[in-house]
Amino acid sequence: MQLKKQNGFTLVEIAIVLVIVGLLIGGVLKGQEMITNAKLKRIESDNAGIAAAMFSYQDRYLQLPGDDAAAGTRFSVYSDTGGAGAKANGGGDGTIGGGDDWDAAPIAASAWTAGAAGEETLKFFAHLRAAGLVPGGGEDTTRPTNAYGGQIGIQDGALKLAGHVTIFGAIEGPIAKIIEARLDDGNPKTGRVQSDLTAQSMDAQDSSGTGSTVSTYVDNERYNMAFRL
Repeated sequence: MQLKKQNGFTLVEIAIVLVIVGLLIGGVLKGQEMITNAKLKRIESDNAGIAAAMFSYQDRYLQLPGDDAAAGTRFSVYSDTGGAGAKANGGGDGTIGGGDDWDAAPIAASAWTAGAAGEETLKFFAHLRAAGLVPGGGEDTTRPTNAYGGQIGIQDGALKLAGHVTIFGAIEGPIAKIIEARLDDGNPKTGRVQSDLTAQSMDAQDSSGTGSTVSTYVDNERYNMAFRL
């Protein structure tokens, strides 16, 4: 009986397969790079958008969102029968209160307290929404989420930063490194962008004076990043 000769792959065929595999791997890596760049740009644009909205509100009404002592009468959403009324007002002292509760759980407008400094970080986005400067309803105190799933909040002082800051929560270590390199000095303890581990409090700069607990970003950690406005 004559045995059938089996043919193997030729060098040309193997080379073609390797080229195809290489192209597929390259495409995947390029796609991941594009996704990372898109998320980075979203973080930067979100921060710039919040700053622009806050300053626009201040220019219009000579008050800070969240701290606005006349918000209850300024916006019709708060004068409706079911609205928050005077409860929507902030303290009007020129700072957005709330201590380091930048990520505090949202509360219903019916539970607000007029002029309560501790609620101003919650009312910040509500006032911006009532003014039409960001999407949403004026009684909504939920915070936006950033490109990495963490919250975006506002705080008067954080770590060693004086003044109002935006905080982007749960940013991955490699991304935090890139953001620092692009926008600041690469050090989580210094500059206009400062960070700490998500398990740490973002205490105001005058509360303890210790600042960030980290000196360098680690790839397998997540960070809350504070941007000075």
